Amino acid sequence: MPSIARFEDVQAWQRAREMVREIYKVCAEGRLSRDFGLRDQLCRAAVSAMSNIAEGFAKKSDRDFAHFLDIARGSAIEVQSLLYVALDVGYIEEGEFKRLYELSEATASFIGGFTSYLRKHV
Repeated sequence: MPSIARFEDVQAWQRAREMVREIYKVCAEGRLSRDFGLRDQLCRAAVSAMSNIAEGFAKKSDRDFAHFLDIARGSAIEVQSLLYVALDVGYIEEGEFKRLYELSEATASFIGGFTSYLRKHV
């Protein structure tokens, strides 16, 4: 794998950025926008995934980077759990839930794949 010069070049970070953008859109409208606790937790979890990838990139070793990727993956999965809450209380429709859930699942998968790669090459 060629060397990655900037965290913005990490595909998992790019996916996480897309997830953040879409989560913020859904949180800015409808009933979800008025549930400050759920809205803020959902946004924080999405941002945490993206930020931990960037922070891990700055670490000195692949082992440390992999640790931050584990945290980022956990945050992407937290987004999935919070989406169930939004669905169950009627803040989002089934189609929106499915779209966002699949996006967060793809993000978690990219992060997990990159983590596995780093751990194999430590």
